[in-house]
Amino acid sequence: MGIAIGENAGVMPDYPEMHARLERHLRSWLGAWPPEEELTIATSPLRQQPGWDGQVHPVVGVRSPAGLVLSVPSEMVAPARALGSDLQGVVKVLGEDLDTDGGRLYEGVFRWSARPADLADAGEWRPVDDPVVPDWLKPFGGEVLVALREGRYIAGVGIKHHDRFGHELAVVTEDGHREGGLARRLVAQAARRVVAEGAVPTYLHSDSNVASAHVAEAAGFADQGWRVVSLGRG
Repeated sequence: MGIAIGENAGVMPDYPEMHARLERHLRSWLGAWPPEEELTIATSPLRQQPGWDGQVHPVVGVRSPAGLVLSVPSEMVAPARALGSDLQGVVKVLGEDLDTDGGRLYEGVFRWSARPADLADAGEWRPVDDPVVPDWLKPFGGEVLVALREGRYIAGVGIKHHDRFGHELAVVTEDGHREGGLARRLVAQAARRVVAEGAVPTYLHSDSNVASAHVAEAAGFADQGWRVVSLGRG
């Protein structure tokens, strides 16, 4: 059953459907979900394949109040599981084997939205090879969402297609245009498109990025205490 939340949003799937999409995404992206214990070691073919940016991301994880699922390359599953719930020991072993930034685990905020905010559209979709699209958006491929003023780019959103079920949003607004709620409107608009395409929109940011946190909240991505982790930067 769908829930109508505004003319720009159309009819949105209900919460159980969106939660199911999230679980399908995390099982695909990480290899397992939900966590079975405090630390669940899993693997996914995606750990050894180029991601949305063409780079391999060998260690990623998501932590919920129920525990952490840490996804590692298949050959590292057994040695990691042998250490039980010793996360620091697992990180040390992974860091030494993968030579990844000294084995340091980075954490940030993981958000997802079951119902993006019903805010007015603020941008238009353009192919990445459009002349108005800035360089930072080109690696996302396909179409990106851009806001223009007098024909000039002022803000945009790219979508990281981690798998068919989960699409992560990234937004950047040019200096001088960060007032008036432009970023939140763009994020909400992009999130509604993700939902319409059958996926769940996610939004990740560092703890120190207060501005990004405010944008996420206003666009319908509540902080539910979930975390994203990775070994090394990027």
